[in-house]
Amino acid sequence: MSGHSKWATIKRHKAVVDAKRGAVYAKMSREIIVAARSGGGDPQANFRLRQAIDRAKAEGVPNDNIARAIEKGAGGAGADSMEELTYEGYGPSGVAIMVRCATDNRNRTAGDIRSYFSKYGGNLGETGCVGWMFKERGEIRIVKTPKLNEDDLLLAALEAGGEDMETDDEEIVQIICQPNQIDAVQQGLEKAGYKVQSAEITMSPSSTIEVTDKDAAKQLLRLLDILENHDDVQNVYANFDMDMALMQENWAQSGA
Repeated sequence: MSGHSKWATIKRHKAVVDAKRGAVYAKMSREIIVAARSGGGDPQANFRLRQAIDRAKAEGVPNDNIARAIEKGAGGAGADSMEELTYEGYGPSGVAIMVRCATDNRNRTAGDIRSYFSKYGGNLGETGCVGWMFKERGEIRIVKTPKLNEDDLLLAALEAGGEDMETDDEEIVQIICQPNQIDAVQQGLEKAGYKVQSAEITMSPSSTIEVTDKDAAKQLLRLLDILENHDDVQNVYANFDMDMALMQENWAQSGA
């Protein structure tokens, strides 16, 4: 399991504090707006929008906020001011980082992202400088339970169009598929009786960099954390690997 997957695992154990709730709402609303604008306001016909709504509900975003975001993205006032941007660069130890944003102020977002990279030992690069190191793929997560038979799950996933299964995480099984097959695979698994925790199209690194230096680890994890907590940032991808104990230690020291 890559370092970024471990990072995501740790973050799942941390409750969102009330002080950040407004920021979470804003982030989820931006994601819904962009999804609705790109594929229409009908969740049944727009997989990306459906997943954005599911994520927003999981974060506790009120239904009224979700409805307003869909309306805005599907053609309401202000939709045209929202744009998607991707920033690429290197963090401590040469870790490749991709940052996907949805913003209504390109200059503000670019300035913030550049300052974060500089402050925490990284360098923001040109478009394409690290993108070639990542491949788009679908990831569908199923919660592990004592009754879950992984062989049966793999068979069901393959029959639905999945390509592989990852079981390194202690709490979830991850089904891998082509991006354009994620909806069909999710529906196939649900039809087979499996409860899907989440499904998303993400960027997987083709190779990883082992980070063992404590100072570099601290700076890298702080950089990833501050990027992910920015209102305009939708997703952050990185190609690092790190010992879980070192990651947990730095999380605790950061007070995050």
